[in-house]
Amino acid sequence: MGIKVAKFGGSSLADAEQFTKVKKIIESDPERRFVIPSAPGKRTPDDQKITDLFYLCHARVQQGVSCNEVFQKISDRYLEIIKDLGLNLDLTPYLREIKEEIAHGASADYAASRGEYLNGLILAALLNYDFVDPVEIIAFHPSGVLNSELTQELVSTALQKRRTAVIPGFYGALPTGEVKTFSRGGSDITGAIIARGVGADLYENWTDVSGFLMADPRIVPNPKPIEKITYRELRELAYMGASVLHEESIFPVRQAGIPIHIKNTNAPHDPGTLIVNDTEPITNAGVITGIAGRKDFTVIAIEKTLMHQELGFGRKILSVLERNQVSFEHLPSGIDTISVVIADSELNQKLERIVAEIERECQPDCIEIHPDMALIATVGRGMAYTPGISGRLFGALGKEMINVRMIDQGSSEINIIVGVETADFERAVRAIYHAFVD
Repeated sequence: MGIKVAKFGGSSLADAEQFTKVKKIIESDPERRFVIPSAPGKRTPDDQKITDLFYLCHARVQQGVSCNEVFQKISDRYLEIIKDLGLNLDLTPYLREIKEEIAHGASADYAASRGEYLNGLILAALLNYDFVDPVEIIAFHPSGVLNSELTQELVSTALQKRRTAVIPGFYGALPTGEVKTFSRGGSDITGAIIARGVGADLYENWTDVSGFLMADPRIVPNPKPIEKITYRELRELAYMGASVLHEESIFPVRQAGIPIHIKNTNAPHDPGTLIVNDTEPITNAGVITGIAGRKDFTVIAIEKTLMHQELGFGRKILSVLERNQVSFEHLPSGIDTISVVIADSELNQKLERIVAEIERECQPDCIEIHPDMALIATVGRGMAYTPGISGRLFGALGKEMINVRMIDQGSSEINIIVGVETADFERAVRAIYHAFVD
């Protein structure tokens, strides 16, 4: 029998009703042996996440203000879940200890981690699974960076003895034993680490959506779901702004060759999205995987006759950016032209200085600035093996009278990135989508 690691997000464990759904999902498949819970999320749009309440409680203590009212909200939430589930679990001693620790100066990481800790205790009791505290198996270096090698060893040793276990997400421990959290969304990372540590056949990530969509539903009405995507394609879409998994959560399972299955707790029979190895055979040649994009870019277009013969010309441009601590996104070029695509957030009022330095060091024939640019990536491994993909894409944009300001396509042809005016962004995304999907 195989092993599945199942991580459940905050929306999946927001109240007793959601806990009951999770219990039914886990008990429906005996291979779901290791479970990673997040802290309770919002029950309604105007509700508060438990993690936010813990942060608030810690902040009030640090300011010398009582956090009794906030902590009462936290306690009531957990005690309500236990009561509604009919569990014989006394959480009061745990709540009392946590409140005392925060009052006596426990770190913000400790406070924030208690949401997952308490949810883990409840879920372990509900499932009759072992409870494993991540401070025992998730190790950080003194610098706060994950100690991957030691963590792998600790996870493997601790869990190989157990048939089933609940391991809270989001945190581990420093060498001193002090609690250390990952960045927000870190339960995804914990799930991936556990999956790798136990040699899982599948890492399931349960949330409130049925996988990834081919485009942003706020732009394209009812876009089709993505049933299968490679890690590499996922990385491309994430880079271009698609809302996906916590970036660091991909690497442990990708390295181990473990697929990830994104599933919906509220619709468990939906197929979801399966994330697979890049080496898997292409089964959808000619079909794009997804479209994603971002706004707010500026293009610095530099022209100089015989630029290609001038040794070090590109290096001079990049040196100017480096001195100004500015990263670039793309660097499309021609024989006598080169353009630098930079996110507006990077420029931060540095544009005039950068242009002046480029003029001084490179002595170009002209420099043009093109603000208000948006980038759109069309991603799919099958594009490289199908003639006419670029023609369909640009034909669709041309039909909508959308001017393409920039084109960037890597030699791997896994994606085509186009730059358009920000005002044309949504229209361009819809045009590309309908060119390939309808």
